[in-house]
Amino acid sequence: MSELKRKTVKVFVDANRWQGIFSHNWNYIGYDEINYTHTPEGEEVLEKFMSFAEKHYYIRAHHLLCTGNCHGFYKWGSTNVYTEDEYGNPIYNWKIIDRIFDIYLRYNCKPFVEIGFMPQALTSYGGNSYFEYRQDGWRYPPKDYQKWYELVYNLVKHCIERYGIEEVKTWYWELWNEPDIDYYWKGTLEDFCKLYDYTESAIRSILPEAKIGGPATTGPFKGKKSAEWLDRFLDHCVNGTNYFTGSQGTRIDFISFHAKGAGYGFDVHYKKQLPSIKRLLSQVQLGLEIIDKYPALKGLECVLSEVDPDGWAAGGRFDNPNLNFRNTEYYPSYVVTAFTKLTELAERYNRDLKLLSWAFMFRGERCFEGTRAFVTQGIDKPILNLFRMFSFLGDKKLYFESSQKKDQLNFIDDYGASEEPEIYGIATMTGSKSIEILLYCHHDDWDIKDEYEIELEVVNMPFDISKVEVRHYRLDRDHSNAYAEWIRQGKPDYPTEGQRRAIKARESLELYEPMCNVSVFNKTFRKNFILPTHGISLIVISPAK
Repeated sequence: MSELKRKTVKVFVDANRWQGIFSHNWNYIGYDEINYTHTPEGEEVLEKFMSFAEKHYYIRAHHLLCTGNCHGFYKWGSTNVYTEDEYGNPIYNWKIIDRIFDIYLRYNCKPFVEIGFMPQALTSYGGNSYFEYRQDGWRYPPKDYQKWYELVYNLVKHCIERYGIEEVKTWYWELWNEPDIDYYWKGTLEDFCKLYDYTESAIRSILPEAKIGGPATTGPFKGKKSAEWLDRFLDHCVNGTNYFTGSQGTRIDFISFHAKGAGYGFDVHYKKQLPSIKRLLSQVQLGLEIIDKYPALKGLECVLSEVDPDGWAAGGRFDNPNLNFRNTEYYPSYVVTAFTKLTELAERYNRDLKLLSWAFMFRGERCFEGTRAFVTQGIDKPILNLFRMFSFLGDKKLYFESSQKKDQLNFIDDYGASEEPEIYGIATMTGSKSIEILLYCHHDDWDIKDEYEIELEVVNMPFDISKVEVRHYRLDRDHSNAYAEWIRQGKPDYPTEGQRRAIKARESLELYEPMCNVSVFNKTFRKNFILPTHGISLIVISPAK
């Protein structure tokens, strides 16, 4: 779009109209391969988050209780925490779990403990005893629920002894993952409710203050099993007979389910397929409606313990070329849009919503493989710079309006094909020290390349001075984007030392323009700038030094 044809979009912020406390609800990440935690590459990712995190990140991982060789690979992991002797007596081995939790805490993170899956010695499955992701045993209910109770009890007891009760009280404890699909759970809904009752009782008996929840079901759709399982599980927690105590109901401290904007499969002869913000929002809206059916659950925290543009983290551009979007500025553009609109949706339902990105890293992949990861071969992907931007945001939400805000739930199709990109964002304040404005331009179609003239006005600033310092950070196809440099370097699967240096030089969060001091009049700040589709600007305004 030429400069003469650029549309002007007005963005207005009133620093004197506080909209309440701004919850930093994005400090949650997760991954399948729990043993990646104790690899050098895994620790490197956690160290990156620690370097900019404004508060603790919670880490959720699959396969905490699985039996295997304790070596991580795609969609699999194990710890051998539970085995039995020849007489069926439990043998507990905390070595790998200790190593994992120690690493989380070393990098100022906290465990979001996903309790699963079934150890080989406890499974009710009667088939092949060899344990790996292709086998079925880890997906089954226990053969002895009392032994499961004791395993969970001893896990929590051990954590208290190792880390102290005050620390462990701050953790989340979530049962299983996506039990509504056969890949993760081969039992019935009633089996799962029974497992939850035993799990909750075991944890509560040793740690009454624990935060326990579930059911971590897949994104709910009307008339589908995912919605039915979420509904019936909550009904059991409120109205059902507790399988362990025999009384009515089971305590639940947070409710979790998942939401994805698309589903991809292996397809080298692919057709263009886009993630959808509307699809994501629709799932969460239905989930919140289901929760609202139960007045007893009013005020409970809701955790989207996986919320992502799509549902196949380990797939990449060689599996389905559509997945290349995860390498680009489109991925953070989608995420910031989704997180902003999901937070507003939750506010309408008066629900505290937490957002967990299912992304980490993968060992041995080609450079910019396209997996859902924050780094590739140790190089920061553009998505990591969005979380760096998030870390700047303050704790007071300010009034924010944009002339090009959209309501994706009212789009006539899933992708807003007939709509212009949305230009919207967040404004916050850190005490009276600075104002932070995060502004994005997003369309679900990654091929749209328009640019817009932004007219930003901030009124009633709290600074009683005539000049302010302005830092303007940018994430787009030309800024904070190592992928763009990788393309310029010829797209090497394994960069040479020189190529790697050039690519890594562009991996961090970059200024769009030099930091400067700007004059203000009547406590009003004005700025014009260009924002492209799938671009994100972070503007930090503070008193000039």
